[in-house]
Amino acid sequence: MDTSKLSAPSDFPPPESAPTSRITLLTMFRLGLFQLGLGMMSVLALGVLNRVMIGNLAIPATLAAGAIAMHQFVAPARVVFGHMSDSKPFWGFHRTGYVWLGTALFAVTLFLTVQVIWQVGAAVPGSPAYIFWLAMLAIAFACYGMALSASSTPYAALLVDVSDESNRSKLVGVVWSMLMVGIVVGAILISLLLKRLSLETPLPVLQAAINRVFIIVPAVVVGLSVLATVGIEKTYSLYNSRSSVSDREDKITLRRALRVLTASPQTGLFFVFLLVMTLSLFMQDAVLEPYGAKVFGMEFSKTTLLNAFWGTGTLIGISTAGFLVVPRLGKQTTAKVGCLLVAACFILMILAGFTANQGILKGSVFLFGLSSGITTTGALSLMLDLTAAETAGTFIGAWGLAQTLARALATLAGGGVLDLGTRLFTSPVLSYGLVFAVQAVGMVIAVWLLSRVNVPEFQTTAKQAIDSVLANELD
Repeated sequence: MDTSKLSAPSDFPPPESAPTSRITLLTMFRLGLFQLGLGMMSVLALGVLNRVMIGNLAIPATLAAGAIAMHQFVAPARVVFGHMSDSKPFWGFHRTGYVWLGTALFAVTLFLTVQVIWQVGAAVPGSPAYIFWLAMLAIAFACYGMALSASSTPYAALLVDVSDESNRSKLVGVVWSMLMVGIVVGAILISLLLKRLSLETPLPVLQAAINRVFIIVPAVVVGLSVLATVGIEKTYSLYNSRSSVSDREDKITLRRALRVLTASPQTGLFFVFLLVMTLSLFMQDAVLEPYGAKVFGMEFSKTTLLNAFWGTGTLIGISTAGFLVVPRLGKQTTAKVGCLLVAACFILMILAGFTANQGILKGSVFLFGLSSGITTTGALSLMLDLTAAETAGTFIGAWGLAQTLARALATLAGGGVLDLGTRLFTSPVLSYGLVFAVQAVGMVIAVWLLSRVNVPEFQTTAKQAIDSVLANELD
């Protein structure tokens, strides 16, 4: 099907003089290689290290999870790195140099983090050395998060620079689909490299195997990052033609960029929408597999497969929405429809609990993934629109901050609501159902917030704020 012929209701009319993006579908897939690499790294950071710390080294789960979460709690750095990429070209480019440097740093930092983990495992629990290395582990994950922000925020700003209204949803569909592909590819590759390891594996053998994986996979990711972005900014970026300050020596400072960021009430509305939507979308992360075990009597291997149903649905939802749904409905409507579908899926998952039918649960999880993909594509496409060319990196940093903080809080909130449900109800269906019900309500609230977002008003207010900054403060 020739998707280039699809026309969409525009969320706002582009100016007649707006430069036009020239990126092709092949270029979109090439840009997606960076996201594919991030998917592989997420398996390393969140899957392998979590398993090693809790399973092999017997580090308490709370301490292990708390250390890993540090890479999300440094999310405010995204705003700073986004602004730096707007105002201070690095290696001759606004985005590419930061992407490459950040990728190299998070690859090296993650390897060093593994070495700190071995030191935690070797120390006596409760001893001063143990406490010291735990603190170093938290710092190491924080540094990993900083490096991740330094690469992923300018990368997302690059997506804004090279795209326009006509192809942005397709670009989002491609690159975020490749993130899901990266998770699958990473899981397969890592499972092959670590297939002979178990809980009984001697520590020296385990260390050698894990260290090897944390050299091979990050090296592949660095290569993918370079391949994804080399020459892209020089050939396709519209930053200089869109920005009114790109050729000025007195770039907008961070303080003034934040003034532009906060000039429109629409910015705050969309920030809260992203926070509520993301929080509501991921609260079930910590409870879905236990729900399958307690209510449906599923074995460990079968509850793990629930992630495959969710991932497959999400991949189909993202790719379908990017090429078929958003071009027809528009970004804002797609996000609203997706949120309502997600809310319906949570209700379906509660009802499935009363049947104790594993097939219904699997189908519900698949539909949840499908709806999540539609929601994500609509919201991310709209997010890339809600930027000002002169401060695109700063805006992307703010949106990334909302999403990352929400992901960090979602797991805590899911566990907290489940504990509350356990105290209130004796039935596991009702206890877990309370989590899904809260998520459904959150999605309805997200729709209400999104209904109040006015893209044309945002564009007008942001332009006025930039003009004011340039006229009054950059003399």
